[in-house]
Amino acid sequence: LLKGILQVFGERLTPDEVVSRILIKVRTQGDEALKEYTRLLDGAVPTSLEVPNTLWNRAYHDLPKGLRRALTTLTKRAQAFHQASLPRSWMDYASGFGEQYTPLNRVGIYIPGGTAVYPSTVLMTAIPARIAGVKEIVLATPSKGENGPNPIVLAAAHAAGVDRVYQIGGAQAIAAMAYGTESVPKVDMVCGPGNAFVTLAKR
Repeated sequence: LLKGILQVFGERLTPDEVVSRILIKVRTQGDEALKEYTRLLDGAVPTSLEVPNTLWNRAYHDLPKGLRRALTTLTKRAQAFHQASLPRSWMDYASGFGEQYTPLNRVGIYIPGGTAVYPSTVLMTAIPARIAGVKEIVLATPSKGENGPNPIVLAAAHAAGVDRVYQIGGAQAIAAMAYGTESVPKVDMVCGPGNAFVTLAKR
């Protein structure tokens, strides 16, 4: 890990120092910093940080029939489960107490793109948000060099009803969603798994 940091950043830094540097740079330099870190860490700078939804639509329809059917089945089951378990607001005006549930306006989902692929995580994070009434769901996932994000992740974003997808990864993706940049809107909450750098950035 430390050897990799030295190769990328040219100096000996701890993971905490790396993440702190990334957060500050994305907060102050926006898209310019995102493109720099995407080039350094993912090996390519996409022409656009946002992935056009035509690509995720195509990724969904290009899936093998059995996989597309499995994704559709899982989507419907997750929707049914979260609809059934959705908390309901209630108020006892005579007694002067109750509970009010108010959905967030915009949430960000982080989906890793390293050695494993996580289409189920797209569904398990986006569907509860949508059922809860979140108005906009933004997804960030790294590109694989010049090839863009994993097509199965894009297909899952289509199935889950995600609103926008960005091809950025790591701590810089968390920073972009937390602070907002010229291209990436600021969100109210970030969820989803990630490596040590992503975890430190979320903290």
